[in-house]
Amino acid sequence: MMRKKQLCIGLALSATWLKGNGWLRKDSGIERLYMRDFYEELALQAERAKLDFVFRPDALALNMGRGGNMPGSGSLDPTILMASIAAATKHIGLVTTVSTTFNPPYVVARQLQSLHWTSSGRAGWNIVTALAGSENFSAEAMPAAEDRYAKAQEFLEVVNKLWSSFPYDAVHIDREAGQWNGYEMIKPIRHQGKFFNVAGPLNVPEHATGTPPLFQAGASDTGRDFAAYAADAIFASIPDKEAGIELRYDLRRRAQKHGRNPEAIRVLPGLYFFLGKTSEEAEELYQEAHAHLNDERRLTALQSILGIDCSQMPLDQPVTPELLQLLPDSQQAFRSRTHAKLLYRLIAREQPTLKQLLARPEVIGSGHWTVVGTVEEVFTEIVEWYEAGAMDGIIALPGGSLQSLGLFCEELVPMLAEKGLFRKEYAGTTLREHLGMV
Repeated sequence: MMRKKQLCIGLALSATWLKGNGWLRKDSGIERLYMRDFYEELALQAERAKLDFVFRPDALALNMGRGGNMPGSGSLDPTILMASIAAATKHIGLVTTVSTTFNPPYVVARQLQSLHWTSSGRAGWNIVTALAGSENFSAEAMPAAEDRYAKAQEFLEVVNKLWSSFPYDAVHIDREAGQWNGYEMIKPIRHQGKFFNVAGPLNVPEHATGTPPLFQAGASDTGRDFAAYAADAIFASIPDKEAGIELRYDLRRRAQKHGRNPEAIRVLPGLYFFLGKTSEEAEELYQEAHAHLNDERRLTALQSILGIDCSQMPLDQPVTPELLQLLPDSQQAFRSRTHAKLLYRLIAREQPTLKQLLARPEVIGSGHWTVVGTVEEVFTEIVEWYEAGAMDGIIALPGGSLQSLGLFCEELVPMLAEKGLFRKEYAGTTLREHLGMV
């Protein structure tokens, strides 16, 4: 039986449709990638579909190695972008990304609370520790993951203290009495910790709707624990339904250990979709987007994930865990231990041929749930994942062409709404209301 709770759906404002050869299409919008009105149009399209929020991932470094193949590697500052979108929209939530590794908590607390005020309670914070970029802030090497998350936990503690230091009630003014007693309610925080010493109070009051909802995307064991401790929603890279079921169960278990209601955790996998009016049209979009990846490049990508050189294997040979143990170690660091773990699990479960393995989304550029087909076919798969308990919603990642986004917003989302899995109209105006947090 289908669960009664409706899906949570957000749109990532990252140019996922430009991947591979997608940017070469005449309708790609590549020339407008750094223009404000382009993102405002995308956000308005999402708002017309009644989505919960738009979301902008971020990185504090430019990957020069991909620049020739991915013109959209750079990005505008996400918080400034969301402030611009706030002025053009009325309902949709605005989730920005801010790193706890390279920013001071006072500035972040102020910026987020300012976005919350200027959007009338629609701000959200995607908390990241960052995977790279230390060279742009200091000469020191990137801290270890455990250190980054320890700093992130204290960072969040400071931000929450700052948000509470200037309560909303303190802005109430009694004109008739000619009095304002707000200063009695505003208190310094005097935080002294391992990473931060912050006096406070914040110079922006708390918004009437409460604090911005928190999002997180930690995939490692430490990251999962931090997400379960702090986040209202988790962005997840999940390539298959079984991985989603495991992650959702694990996060809810960890949340309960932290004294939280497990129902408060929303697991939102990225859905990388190639939609067409026909299955053939969708498949053509998918193949076109990955046409630049020959076997040599796919083998290199596989090596960067597994740390093993498979280049001497026949393409029709099944890949098994036992076989991988016999292959030479490439001495190359894992690109992502999370993706490596997922790929090893796939190999153990399915024993694909090398050709099949090289076609996997994790190898050709995405560890996300990837679907290719018509609106009806993708709708069916979304329902299957939802009923199986593999997710609480999705982050929309349109692939191949902006046509995919159009079909998603104009046909797929209304189909989900018609089946009772999503709203037909906004019931509120704030992100907390959209997420069912009030």
